[in-house]
Amino acid sequence: MSCGHGDIEHLWQGIKASLGNQIPAHAFRMWIEPLEAAGGKSSPGASSSGKVMQLKCPNLFFRKRVMDHFGDLIHAEIVRLAGHPMDLELVVTKGNGHKARSIEPAEQLPLPNMTVQPHFGRLLRQDYTFDHFVVGKNNEFAYSAALSVAVRKNLQQHSLFLLSKTGMGKSHLSQAIGHQILMASPSERVYYMTAEDFTSEMVASYKSNSVNLFKDKYHKGCDVLLLEDVHYLSGKERTQIELAHTLDSLLNENKRIIFSSCCSPSEIPKLSENLRSRLACGLISNIEPPDYRLRLRILKQYAQANDWQIPAEVLEYLASELTNDVRQLKSGLVGVSARASLLGSPIDVALASGVVKNMINQSVQITIDAIKKIVCKYYNVTAKDLVSASRKQAIVRPRQIAIYLARHYTDEPLQAIGKSFNRYHATALHAIGTIEKGIRQGTPIQRHVEYLSQKLESGDF
Repeated sequence: MSCGHGDIEHLWQGIKASLGNQIPAHAFRMWIEPLEAAGGKSSPGASSSGKVMQLKCPNLFFRKRVMDHFGDLIHAEIVRLAGHPMDLELVVTKGNGHKARSIEPAEQLPLPNMTVQPHFGRLLRQDYTFDHFVVGKNNEFAYSAALSVAVRKNLQQHSLFLLSKTGMGKSHLSQAIGHQILMASPSERVYYMTAEDFTSEMVASYKSNSVNLFKDKYHKGCDVLLLEDVHYLSGKERTQIELAHTLDSLLNENKRIIFSSCCSPSEIPKLSENLRSRLACGLISNIEPPDYRLRLRILKQYAQANDWQIPAEVLEYLASELTNDVRQLKSGLVGVSARASLLGSPIDVALASGVVKNMINQSVQITIDAIKKIVCKYYNVTAKDLVSASRKQAIVRPRQIAIYLARHYTDEPLQAIGKSFNRYHATALHAIGTIEKGIRQGTPIQRHVEYLSQKLESGDF
């Protein structure tokens, strides 16, 4: 015998009110609010009472997420407020409200150790998912916005711009969107790449007379575009024109677009107004540095994910000392684990302090002047050469490497770094991009940078 829908609806509203006091606000809005009461039913095999409460959810991924993370809590509240044993069932419904074909949870689990391959572009990192992203006050809005785009909760929001300094998690969120979309809809054509990848592909298409194929790929063959590091488009006029046309095509078809950058659209120099307006047309979400509580949670999760047994006092020490960004936190934890393994020493605060001391001393002592000094000595140039207008390769390359190292080892903003070398913001960006490309390609630049980095980190300057 079925339960009345009105009774079930009233019961569900009471359960939601209780859950709202037990679940973080961002998680409640994303996973509990969309659930709707579908009714109740009797089922001899369900529970001792044979009663089942059915809730409607939008897709299989949503169903699995809710059952994995909130299923036990929801079920406990159902039993408590109903006053008798009652089972929980999540029903996936289509847009017209009819039930979709149900699949057992075991069939939905991803295969272990798989790296997701989107249709085009770079691989998505296996651990860069929403489940592995630690949420706090500094990134709650960005997390919710990214998740909303991924599940299309807000049909008016098709574009998201993730903004933060390096090491704060914008790449993680961008790839998490790709993971979730592909998990829920494997047929979606997800393209994940950097702005430099897009530029290189466009240039190659012009050289090979395959421009139409390039345009069709993005205008007609792309459902989701994840474009990282858009600030590297500065000064690339032809790429900006082509990308603006591509974005127009995607936005007109209500496709999803996610950008990431360390600069807001208004701060990127030498950017056409057409492209700037398209980058800024969606939601712009900033990610701030994590506070102590979030740093500690990040360390705990990272240690657990790697099966490292780290004492609580060591995690607390690292969280209090490593305050720059998420990347520094993880580097510190890796350093502690590696040192303990190599030395055969127990993991304690004394060992951790040695790791932290090296990291802190490195960031305090390395200044732009120190970088200039070591670069000048290595390349046999003068400090005056580095700030001169000379375009000789023997001067340009050391200058570019010095700018790259200044960006990597100091907290100075890009404009200040450029000014210290008598260069504009855009020129500093170009220098950093050139050196990063050389490092990725394994050119002699990589060896030069590695050597200079070792010198800086050892304090030998």
